[in-house]
Amino acid sequence: MINMEKIKKTAIIIPARLKSSRLPNKLLLEAKNKPIIQWVYEAAKKVRMASDVIVACDSKEIFNTVEGFNGKAEMTSEEHKSGSDRIAEVAKRHPEFEYILNLQGDEPQISPDVIDSLIETLHNSTADISTLVRKITDNDEIENPNCVKCVFNKNNMALYFSRWAIPYPRNKESAEYYGHIGMYAYKRSSLLKMTALDMANIEQAESLEQLRALYNGMSIKVIITNLNPVGIDTLQDFERFKNFVEK
Repeated sequence: MINMEKIKKTAIIIPARLKSSRLPNKLLLEAKNKPIIQWVYEAAKKVRMASDVIVACDSKEIFNTVEGFNGKAEMTSEEHKSGSDRIAEVAKRHPEFEYILNLQGDEPQISPDVIDSLIETLHNSTADISTLVRKITDNDEIENPNCVKCVFNKNNMALYFSRWAIPYPRNKESAEYYGHIGMYAYKRSSLLKMTALDMANIEQAESLEQLRALYNGMSIKVIITNLNPVGIDTLQDFERFKNFVEK
């Protein structure tokens, strides 16, 4: 059920780091005369379940680019180790926002409808966080540590996330696999709580930030989608996206 009061209290915050390790300055690369960060921002503005969109950036280059296309941006510390830390800094400045969606700045083909479903689920749930998974059957994906797997209970509450293929297929005919899509909707208090917690040992082992929440007893609601967003991590990813939009 759509709750207009909750929509007014919901913001999409896009963490935007300039010097990414694999493709520096990728958010400023242009396809069809628009930088990647603008493609993402414009997709976020089409979301019905949020009242505001803010880019949380660590550089004046991104800040000026966002303001240049009449978007909204706020500067954050260059020292943040994760996107969640970056959006938490912005969230602390805006007590009016009770629900916050963390949208990656390098996924220009993200669907506004999927974002709506993620936010609406959180609005109507007692969970601290909501996120997305998709069913995967390709063995290369299942065994790829860059494809994070998720197992969840009958109520679609996450039990664990791993780079390993979970569950272990002792009885292969019963094994189903779900790949995690790294987009999160947080209740404000949950975001601030999680980012204030110490890093958990399982988080350090897997290098998966969401395990900090599970380790500390926080709840994560999982939504199954057919979406398979392709993030821009390499120059080849960008060239594929550019060719797609310019055809």
